[in-house]
Amino acid sequence: MSCLNSQKLLSIGHRGAMGHEPENSLLSIQKAMSLGVDVIEIDVHRVEEQLLVIHDRSLARTTNGEGYITDKSLSYLRSLDAGKGQQIPTLEEVFNTVNRQVGINIELKGKQTATLVVDLIHRYLNYGWSYDDFLISSFNHYELQQVQVIDPKINLGLLLYGIPLDYLKIAEKLKVATIINNYNFIDSEFISSVHKQGLKCWAYTVNELEDIKIMKQLKVDGIITNYPEKVGDT
Repeated sequence: MSCLNSQKLLSIGHRGAMGHEPENSLLSIQKAMSLGVDVIEIDVHRVEEQLLVIHDRSLARTTNGEGYITDKSLSYLRSLDAGKGQQIPTLEEVFNTVNRQVGINIELKGKQTATLVVDLIHRYLNYGWSYDDFLISSFNHYELQQVQVIDPKINLGLLLYGIPLDYLKIAEKLKVATIINNYNFIDSEFISSVHKQGLKCWAYTVNELEDIKIMKQLKVDGIITNYPEKVGDT
């Protein structure tokens, strides 16, 4: 069962456990769960009314394909090797693999992903899943707003890189539960400002033991990492 609203420090596997297995693959997600994560973080793009779990718009870095996702058919994309013989998974395949064992942080990467993600979450709620099994995050405020309008009960995460002057106002407007920032910008003042608003603070992407230790000392609520096993080692 998910512990997205737990008071404990959450270990969040970045694109599964991409320090060990091909990122955003089912293999990577299974590895993250075997390493004891509380949550897995994955990325989604929309292709032919399907949600594919892949980070980049370009195919070259993570698959044996080339060009851009938006220019390709679903069948072509599903035929590619995403590392170690893995397919680019659908979000539904990720849900089925996770099977409520851990929480799922879905980052909306592609345009027009909000509605499809909410529809899929609603389907799994009907299967007996809980709102606390999911958190939707994005740098794209419009996509987050779409989610909030369709279903305000869905947990939202505002992704930042840096500290915009109006980040707390944006968080309040979008009614997010969590602010997710690059660990280089997180200090005690930032954490305090987030917690004073009653929000959670997650740090990404924290891979070195020393940095994980610092984030723990600052009392972040979640650590997103390529190496989830390190969160318990500090």
